[in-house]
Amino acid sequence: RQGPPATMSAVLKSSVKLCGGTLQRLTHASKTCACEMTVAVYMPPQAATAPVPVVYWLSGLTCTDENFHQKSGFARAASELGLCVVMPDTSPRGVTIEGADDSYDFGSGAGFYVDATEPKWAPHYQMYSYVTAELPALVAQHYAGKLTDKKSIFGHSMGGHGALQIYLKNPGSYASVSAFAPICNPTACPWGVKAFRGYLGSVEAGKAYDAVELLRQYQGGGFKLLVDQGDADNFLVGEVDQLLPSRLEDACKAKGIDLILRMQEGYDHSYYFISTFVADHLAFHAQALKQ
Repeated sequence: RQGPPATMSAVLKSSVKLCGGTLQRLTHASKTCACEMTVAVYMPPQAATAPVPVVYWLSGLTCTDENFHQKSGFARAASELGLCVVMPDTSPRGVTIEGADDSYDFGSGAGFYVDATEPKWAPHYQMYSYVTAELPALVAQHYAGKLTDKKSIFGHSMGGHGALQIYLKNPGSYASVSAFAPICNPTACPWGVKAFRGYLGSVEAGKAYDAVELLRQYQGGGFKLLVDQGDADNFLVGEVDQLLPSRLEDACKAKGIDLILRMQEGYDHSYYFISTFVADHLAFHAQALKQ
């Protein structure tokens, strides 16, 4: 698959002032996903006078580009810290694929941040390449002169999985990584098994996108990893543990990775949980981005 084109154009869908900065939603014709994609970008007030670093946020199952900026209350901290926050969608949209809308955890709203290889899904479901290559190029071009070349990444649930594996697969590209209730070991839970069989043809192929499996192979330098997990999360303590944070803990320990795993008493899997701790995560990234 070829890289993004040299010039791309985005159309401004909406723009609103927020905490001194500007929240914009852009649409663009994605070459990578072969459809129109929407992305939200928060530009802090500091960008008016000097370039600012970028933090990419990856949302979870069923989400669009809107959930995080509508529910997390992120902007006050992003404004104070001088961080641009980029919030892509979670899957291709506006494409007709049989089965894409049959369930909440596969297809629309559930791209799993992989590059699909199965013929049915491969023409559009290239979310890994979209997030790591096409989207950064688009943002850099659209906001030319307003951004530094430094970036970090974080996410929630499926997006936490996305952030972890993207960070690990691209050593040196991101200054830091963090996650809320990530799917830590997707080859070992029903959500991941379904996604990898569907998009990649096998669970084995999914190991290339599994944070725990990637950590087992990891040969890079040490880094800090911040993970918040509610201990009342129904996807952790319900019938099936979809999240498996203990396996992430074991994998980090084996490689000497400085994992800050905060089990948050009484918190669930929702944006109430995210909004409580999002300022901590943005401060964590701001510190890394300033080094």
